[in-house]
Amino acid sequence: MVEAFRKHRTGPDADRFFATEAAGLDWIRVPGGPGVPAVLELDSGSITLERVRESAPTPAAAVDFGHRLARLHAAGAPAFGVAPEGAPGPDGWIGDLPMPYARRATFAEFWAMDRIAATARMARDRGGLTAAEAAQADATVAGILEGSVDVGVPEPPARLHGDLWSGNVLWAADGRVWVIDPAAHGGHRESDLAMLALFGAPQLERIIGAYEEVAPLAEGWRERVPLHQAWPLLVHAALFGGGYGTSAAGALRRARG
Repeated sequence: MVEAFRKHRTGPDADRFFATEAAGLDWIRVPGGPGVPAVLELDSGSITLERVRESAPTPAAAVDFGHRLARLHAAGAPAFGVAPEGAPGPDGWIGDLPMPYARRATFAEFWAMDRIAATARMARDRGGLTAAEAAQADATVAGILEGSVDVGVPEPPARLHGDLWSGNVLWAADGRVWVIDPAAHGGHRESDLAMLALFGAPQLERIIGAYEEVAPLAEGWRERVPLHQAWPLLVHAALFGGGYGTSAAGALRRARG
């Protein structure tokens, strides 16, 4: 018998919020990919999911997850920034923050305009970034578009979980790693890996090592981690304020070298 877990939400966007989550879960449920809970029921104010029983992280599960995450990314997307199939749009969410969808031909344009610039604007408008911190975002956006910020060699769009911090990675009693609460979109695979590192995913080096057995990462990927972590830090600045604006500005500065 499948155990169930139900989430509720109120407000005018509740139906779109949960429909977007359901579409994201369906989109990242790929053959050979990480475990993804089944959507058991969906209505205007709630979503009911298959419950995952958790256990302790193990080296074997980490290796398996690395392999499976590489297969998820390899499933691809039509363009950078695209929504998962079936998402109602026009935007998605990362946590409770609106997340713009887009359809960009290059990662650089997508990351500069639809992630760094758009989210910095939201953070500034909500008081989560000072003028000086917002200027770091502006400088990084300009550097990406001008080509002075390293965004890596061109790669096709990957199919991303999109919010792959350690709290959305469940080490299950069945020996697999499951993923929940996606902000799914087409993007760069280094973004998911940088998110795993941001808040300290268990067994991270084993995950990355196993990932590279299936899909080696491009040279210089570790130096690009701040570029990819800048966006979730801007999200936190917009949602929570506090010291996240300073952290985001620091990552943006390091991304410029």
